[in-house]
Formats: sequence, structure tokens, C-alpha cells
Amino acid sequence: MSKIQGAWWLSFGAVIAAWLMVEPDVFATSGFIPLRNLLVQASGLLAITAMSLSLFLATRPIRFESWLGGLDKMYRLHKWLGITALTMSVFHWSASNAPKWAAALGLLEPSTRGPRAAITNPLAQRLANHRGVAEALGEWSFYAASALILIALTKWIPYRLFYRTHGLLAVLYLPLVLHAIVLTKFSYWLSPVGLLLAPQLIIGVWSSIVVLRRRVGFNRRVQGTISTMHYYQGVHTLELTIAIPKGWSGHAPGQFAFVTSSAAEGAHPYTIASAWNDSERRITLIIKALGDHTSHLRELLHVGQDVTVEGPYGCFTFEDSSKSQIWIGGGVGITPFIARMKYLAESRPSGEPSIHLFHPTAEFDEEALAKLAEDAKAAGVILHVLVDARDGRLDGTRIRAEVSTWADSSLWFCGPPGLGKALKQDFALAGLDVNHRFHQEFFAMR
Repeated sequence: MSKIQGAWWLSFGAVIAAWLMVEPDVFATSGFIPLRNLLVQASGLLAITAMSLSLFLATRPIRFESWLGGLDKMYRLHKWLGITALTMSVFHWSASNAPKWAAALGLLEPSTRGPRAAITNPLAQRLANHRGVAEALGEWSFYAASALILIALTKWIPYRLFYRTHGLLAVLYLPLVLHAIVLTKFSYWLSPVGLLLAPQLIIGVWSSIVVLRRRVGFNRRVQGTISTMHYYQGVHTLELTIAIPKGWSGHAPGQFAFVTSSAAEGAHPYTIASAWNDSERRITLIIKALGDHTSHLRELLHVGQDVTVEGPYGCFTFEDSSKSQIWIGGGVGITPFIARMKYLAESRPSGEPSIHLFHPTAEFDEEALAKLAEDAKAAGVILHVLVDARDGRLDGTRIRAEVSTWADSSLWFCGPPGLGKALKQDFALAGLDVNHRFHQEFFAMR
């Protein structure tokens, strides 16, 4: 089980366990309405938990990054939590409306609700007085939040629209907190359920404020200036050098940064393709024209332009105890390996493992590949370039044929997700402990 899966199961397993402690007779409950009432409470708890934790991860809490294995893994968990929040919210909404729908279809006799039991606790009474408002706010916030989550999950929607709308979830979370406080069964608050729910809501509200005030990563932002630009026509890739005169404390090869060149467009993540030298104080980015924004960067940016750089982030830092390493950089996924090679060429660390670098690519640019070969030679890395049309596809069999020490190696992959998944499965079948020796940079922030 991956750390992402473990964190997901731990989060919801704790809530479910706490709820079952409070509602131990749930599996013996009979009758449509009593069971529906329990499911409404359970699904509501799971939905608000997912949204609270998702918002917290959106603040990029640096202390959790290393535990999850990198910000890319944190954002993968953030995505899973968003999907969970949407799923549980739909179930919660459906369960809430089920009696009305069933009665309209003739499946359930319409019932007249009798007078509610008298509430003796003054706080419980005060919350009950706001029930109607909380229900209305929760329903309309559910509709809006569901639409925004679907926008975030739909890849063909431009990043700019995603960026402008995704932050609105922090606004919608606040009425959902009121909905949860008022409509959660009052007896839960002094039970294990309340002990879990109250801190989540507090953390979620704090996270919403951080997002709404645009303070995410604020303490890790520095100002830089574009000092050079070079475009590789054959691979449709732009190389930028950004001078950072102060503030940047350095980075490890393989890490990435968020770069903002336009407030309207927002921050985009790019892997850093250079080792850090404090006397030069600059970083290099290699940006492939893949989407609506990156395809026009060549025209939008210019030398001398000021940009904001936030980071560094990521744990794809080549740190392990293996005697040899196999690197696979597919397409623009070659970037972290270029940074590591420049670091090796400059520092010449002792005891460095033997390294094979495989670079499968569908496109060809002589100048770019010549620079890659120079970097590999300077770092003492064995380079294997495979152009799809000329050399065919890369697979595990081909790698094992080229690297006799593969069984004792760790694999570091950055590139197309499909290729990464296929290679991981292939090496797992070949007997490699992929849970500990296969390292993958997801590099997908939505």
C-alpha cells in the first residue's frame, strides 16, 4: 500500500471507527427512515472530512510533504479527497431527499412529521433554530461545489479557468461548516466523533482563510528576473534561466518550483533543470509546449521580465543506498535528470552509484540531444536515447538487456503516466521490489 492510499484509509477509517463507536447498532437498524437518518449523518461526516483535509493539503503544508513522498503525491491525495468529497456529498444529498422521492414515486407512504421531542439543552436549541438556514446553505453550496470539483477534474478545461474557479471552493466550504455544525447530531459533539470533527473544521476554516487571502506558499516566494530564453524547435521546448538575487536558499536536483509570470494565469509548476550555485544564483527551467498556457510562453515571456518563484518542492531527489540507479526520463520528463547530472558534474561526490539514463522521446532536436549527451558525459552517466520512430518503444525487457545490474538498482521515473505504470508493473513481475525501489514523479497538479 502506498503512502497516499495509507493516508486516505487512515483518514476515513478513523471517522468510520469513531462513528461506529457512537452508533454500534447501525447494522441491526430496521426501517427505511431510521436507516436513512443514520446514512445521512455518516455520509455528511465523511464528506466534510474529505473537504476539510483537501483544503488543508491545498495550503501546501511543507511538513507533510516528506511524509507523503513529495508535493506531487500530496496533490494526488488532494485529488482523491476531492473525488471522495464529491461522491459522499452526492450520496448525502440523495439520502436526504430519498423519502421525498420515494413518496413521489409511490414507494413510500407520505408521512406527517409529528412534533419534535423537546430540547432541554440551550445550545442544542439554539442550533436547532438555525436548521432551516443550514439546510438551504448546505444544499446550494453542494450544487456549486460539485460543479467546481467537476471543472477541476475535467482536463480539457483550460488551466486558467481551473485556476480562477478552484479557489472558490474555499468560499463554499464556510457555509458547509455551518451546515455541519448545525445538522450534525448534537450528541456526537461530546463523543469520539466530535473529537475528530471539531479539529477538522477548525483546520478547514484556517485553510480556507489562507487560500482566500492568497497566502499559500507565501513564505516560500521570491522574486526573480528572466535572464535568458532559448527555444528548441524540434522538441517544442523553451529553456528559461531565471536570476534570483536574494531569498532562494537553494534546491536539490529533481525538485520543482511554482512560477508566476501573470497574475491572471496564476502559478504553474516546473521542474528545475539546474543545480544550485549560490555564487551565480539562478535556476533553469525546461518547459514543453503541452497546453494552452505553455504553448504561448515563447510569445508571452521576454528577457528582463520579473516573475515570482515559489519553492522548492518535491522529494524526487535521487537519495537511496542502491549501488546502481536506472533513470527513465520520457519526453520533458528528462528535466530532473538534467539537474542531477549538472549537480554530479559540479560536485563530483564520492561513492555515487553507477547510473544508466534512458531518454525515450517521440520528437528529435539535434541541439537538445547534443547538450544532453554533454551533461551525461560530464556526470559520468551512461546515456541511452531512444527516438520512437527510429528505435521503437522502451519497455522493461529492453532496460534489463542494457543494464546487467538492474536487480540491484533503484528506478527513477519521470514522464508519461502510462509508460510509468507499464514499467512499474513490468519490473514488479520481474521480481523488483517496486514499493521501495521504483520512484516516480507524478507531476500532475490537477
